[in-house]
Amino acid sequence: MDISVIIPLYNEEESLEELFAWIERVMTAGGYTWEVIFVDDGSTDGSWQVIERLGGRAPGVVRGIKFRRNYGKSPALYCGFEQARGGVVVTMDADLQDSPDEIPALYRMITQEGYDLVSGWKKKRYDPLSKTLPTKLFNATARRVSGIHNLHDFNCGLKAYRLEVVKNIEVYGEMHRYIPYLAKNAGFTRIGEKEVRHRARKYGKTKFGLNRFVNGYLDLLSLWFLSTFGVKPMHFFGLLGSLMFILGFIAVVVVGAGKLYCMYHGLHYRLVTESPYFYLSLTAMIIGTQLFVAGFLGELVSRNAPERNRYQIAKRLDAPTP
Repeated sequence: MDISVIIPLYNEEESLEELFAWIERVMTAGGYTWEVIFVDDGSTDGSWQVIERLGGRAPGVVRGIKFRRNYGKSPALYCGFEQARGGVVVTMDADLQDSPDEIPALYRMITQEGYDLVSGWKKKRYDPLSKTLPTKLFNATARRVSGIHNLHDFNCGLKAYRLEVVKNIEVYGEMHRYIPYLAKNAGFTRIGEKEVRHRARKYGKTKFGLNRFVNGYLDLLSLWFLSTFGVKPMHFFGLLGSLMFILGFIAVVVVGAGKLYCMYHGLHYRLVTESPYFYLSLTAMIIGTQLFVAGFLGELVSRNAPERNRYQIAKRLDAPTP
């Protein structure tokens, strides 16, 4: 099979038939073997009934997954990735803002140009200023942290992947915004971008609020920390704790030496316990010790994790069986 199209959705019954007909035209014109996997993220309207109707009209092409409740886009993509069978996997939103006409070009970039992942870039957007400005700031931060400097739109729902990529990454929480970063951490570094057309929403209203930008930054920090220190927590907590303890100890020595100097030269002095710097120094030493112990405990947890020695193996050459 050439292409699997994965469409996560939530309350999009008005657009599904039009979207499927559009995808069908594109696939038929290109001569592809294909499937569409609709993932209904707990819709409360008639979305699932539309999916069942489409499945009856195109058995073997239309597949569907329905959640009992709304879990979010990342779980929907995770389940869709599990079921995908096409050599190239394309994800797109169900609201008709992503154009299926982009699929053939995305397919060629994967199969002919050798990319592992191609992300869409909606350079010209039909969104209000209150959405576009935070998006630009968010993407600039994501480029800086992830090191993927050639992507302008991490959150674009229209993406294409080699099947191997989606089978070797785990999308969880709200990490769908950072699938390119997840792919890079898994060793898939051939990441490209294609400028795609952004269409104005035709039906319904957006399901995402401004809180996604706050959650996005928190998720980015979590992903950066886990990818950098997830298997070596002592390198972070141990180093930071040691530095704080050493600085606190030096400060205590300075406070004590200052008192001894004053005593030796007959100058006025205060008790060490009357100095606020003494307590600040002790606090730094205590916090440093706690951070060091946190790193040590993190190492114990990491060394006993069942996935501590699970690595991404690209190819394997075994000796022939005698």
